[in-house]
Amino acid sequence: MSELFDAVDALVASRSPLPSAEERKRLRVAHGLTLDDVAGALKVRRATVSAWESTKKPTEPRGPEREAYARLLKQLAELYPALVPATFTGVPDPAEAETLSTGPAPEAAVMTATENTQTPVAAAPAAATRPASTTRTTSTSRRPGARKAAPAGTPAGGTDPRFENGPLAVLDVDDDGKVLAYCTGGLVLDVPAKSLPSLVDWTLKEAKLGAPKLSGPGKDADPLLVLTEAALERYGLPATLTEEERLAGRIPEGHKVIKQLTRAEWKLTKRGFGPWARIYRPATGSERACVQLCIPSWNALDTRHWGEAGQLPPAELARVLGVYASRVMTPRGSTAVTGLELMTALHPPTRASEPDADGKRHSEHNPGSLGKDPVDCAPCEAPDGHPLLKDLPRFHVRGPAEKLFEEAYDWARPMTDAECTLRHLVGIDVNMAFAAGANGLPVGLGEATHVKAPAFDPKLPGSWLVDLSHVDLSKVKVGKEWVELDGSLLPSPFTPKGDRPEGPAWYATPTVAYAQELGYEVRPLEAWVRRENGRYLDGWYNRLRDAYLATMADLGVDADMEPADFLAAMDGYKGRDPELAIVVSAVKATVKGGLGKLRERPRGEGWRPGEPWRALSRPTWRPDIRAAVISRTRINLHRKIVKHAAFTGQYPIAILSDCVVYAANGESPLDFLPYREGKPLPGGFKLGINPGLVKHEGTQSVLWGEEVRERFNAPELNLARYIKDGTVTDVDNGE
Repeated sequence: MSELFDAVDALVASRSPLPSAEERKRLRVAHGLTLDDVAGALKVRRATVSAWESTKKPTEPRGPEREAYARLLKQLAELYPALVPATFTGVPDPAEAETLSTGPAPEAAVMTATENTQTPVAAAPAAATRPASTTRTTSTSRRPGARKAAPAGTPAGGTDPRFENGPLAVLDVDDDGKVLAYCTGGLVLDVPAKSLPSLVDWTLKEAKLGAPKLSGPGKDADPLLVLTEAALERYGLPATLTEEERLAGRIPEGHKVIKQLTRAEWKLTKRGFGPWARIYRPATGSERACVQLCIPSWNALDTRHWGEAGQLPPAELARVLGVYASRVMTPRGSTAVTGLELMTALHPPTRASEPDADGKRHSEHNPGSLGKDPVDCAPCEAPDGHPLLKDLPRFHVRGPAEKLFEEAYDWARPMTDAECTLRHLVGIDVNMAFAAGANGLPVGLGEATHVKAPAFDPKLPGSWLVDLSHVDLSKVKVGKEWVELDGSLLPSPFTPKGDRPEGPAWYATPTVAYAQELGYEVRPLEAWVRRENGRYLDGWYNRLRDAYLATMADLGVDADMEPADFLAAMDGYKGRDPELAIVVSAVKATVKGGLGKLRERPRGEGWRPGEPWRALSRPTWRPDIRAAVISRTRINLHRKIVKHAAFTGQYPIAILSDCVVYAANGESPLDFLPYREGKPLPGGFKLGINPGLVKHEGTQSVLWGEEVRERFNAPELNLARYIKDGTVTDVDNGE
């Protein structure tokens, strides 16, 4: 009897209903699958699957392949319901517009808007109102390990009808030679453009790509097109750059595609046609005509920050960049460039004035911004080679009394005998440490004023020449009480290497204020202060913090978790959704890179010491702001270390930037952090995902640490550099 049932089942399966050939292809493309992917799963030839999808004369699968193929298409149809035509071009027919605009929001999009309430993101609610996104859901919903059907990591464009298809698209060429634009939210558009100039025209006139401005006086984000190698070939561009082009950062001016753009009256920025090219026409009135290109195969997506994003299929790459764009901003270049551009986008340099007597508005300075003109740094804030220092002797090396040197920690010490009896070295790392250092920090907005023998004001941003060599860490104030510590086991808070100052030196305001906080008098000899100041970085911090927390929540790590639950959630979080883990990495790189850009150094171009370089012409070239953030970050860390030492008697063995290593008898941070009834030491280290709180960086044995130091004959080798996985590599610079 069972054989008869099997025969009946096979007979039914051989007639399993299948959608049209066009719909089969739409479902496969929406899910980011290639013909090879489907052929491999069904154990048939690639040509067989292609024939099943042929719109001219499709063939029909038979036998067990038909049943499996029908099952695949049924599941894909549930993920990507066909609520708009399969060849949707971004401009719905008038007859369909009303249906699309009033249709129900997909369940996944509603979940996005309602579940991610802990860290709201501006673009998240839009997922529930954007009709175009209902055509397809992104690949997240098909991932078995995903926490939500379509997490907030699946942005679907905004409510602004000008940008209803999202901020960007990844262009690729399908097996039939058609150019497809993979947008956020799983949407796929047909691209009719045959040349790069016509592609730019299509993007601006039909694609409905872009993003609204982040600030009232700001500008809307230009649409971003990401070109795969196949798309590069289609539009006459090389798949990779030659070594000469890579070093130049662009293709030659005489390239045929650049000539096409010139004939069509399109222009390129000064950086030319490189990995992040901007193609534009001069603005007329308030209308902008600009499209940005991102070319991963030209190394636009640095693997140090974007991981393997450049190798992802188009739909997956659109998702990664789309999440980043919705939570941070549309990428404008490297993560460092984007970090700097985010500052300007949140605080545009100018705004429209009130109407004058004739009713006309004019451009005026936007209060709270850095303005539209660069300002000179103070001589002590100038990096070596700056034009302000051109009169110094050629080989002169500036000391602490001539140069502001606020950098992150790179400090270590030999272990004590008592520490050597313990079993483990445990590293803890401060989350988004430099972002936390920027939060609430007053920074200068205008020019610096030089003053002699000033009274120190901890609320006044500036650079101060002061002698802090008298500050003794063996007796300091913690809160309102004096405590005695073993100062030989602590780094100085005033120098990156942890050495005690030997005389007057230049410091940023947070460093000098901390000397006062420790209970010591400070008497500056001179200072460069900025009386026009404000909390310029607060909005920047808030946006990056929200982006980080929202993405970590999508990865299963929520704020306010219990310590043990937090450590468990952090264990292997990247594997839950590798694409969102890329976004986390990019967000963190945006923080560090953006701050680093505030003091960008010369980048070749025939520069010589004493001559100006390109970055100096930016209002956002502000080494004083960078120094203040680093100073505050280092001081925040030292304050926690002192609090921990005063309460527990435990001292750090090594510190590298935002990572601190302690000796302990257990492998977990909970084995040495003084939690009582689940509550941390007030003012000390606290486990959690919020910026400024700490996570587990790594654990190695004390024997490992001693063996490494003995092998390199370096009793003060910085073990924090290698604590994560124990692999000892060439010494890096800690950047």
